[in-house]
Amino acid sequence: MRITVLTVPECPNAPLALARVTAALAGRAAEVELVEVHDQEQAAARGMNGSPTILLDGVDPFAPAVAVPSVSCRLYRDADGKVAGAPSMPALREAFHRFGTDGGCRTGGLCETDALHVVGRAGRRGSDGCRYRRRAWVSTESTPASGPSC
Repeated sequence: MRITVLTVPECPNAPLALARVTAALAGRAAEVELVEVHDQEQAAARGMNGSPTILLDGVDPFAPAVAVPSVSCRLYRDADGKVAGAPSMPALREAFHRFGTDGGCRTGGLCETDALHVVGRAGRRGSDGCRYRRRAWVSTESTPASGPSC
C-alpha cells in the first residue's frame, strides 16, 4: 500500500499525521511519502482537501462527499467528536482495514494488492508487469516475509 501525506509547507500537523500513520500501521509494510503542496493547482491535481491529507493508494478515505481541494488547514473529528489535526488512531486503523492492509487474500480470490490497485491505479500495471512497487518500508522490525517481489 502506498500512503501519501499531503501537507502545505511547515504544516504544524504533518509530524502528528506521520506519527499516527506509522503507529497505526503497527509494523505492516507500506510505502509512506510526505509531499508538500504549494498552491491550489497542485492541491487539485493531487487531491489535497486541506493540510494534512492522507491518501491510501491515491484515495482520501476521510474526505467528506463535498470535499473541495484546498491548501487550507484541515481538522479531523473522531468518533467522540474530539477535533485534531490528524485522523485518530482508530480511524486510521479502520481505513487501513477497509483498504486491505490486513495481509492475506480477501474473498473472491483477490489479494489486498489487487483490490487496492483497482482503486488507486485503475488496474494498470507497470511496464515490467508488476502491480506495485515498494520503495520504503514503514515497519517496527523488518520487511514482511510474503508478498510480491516487485
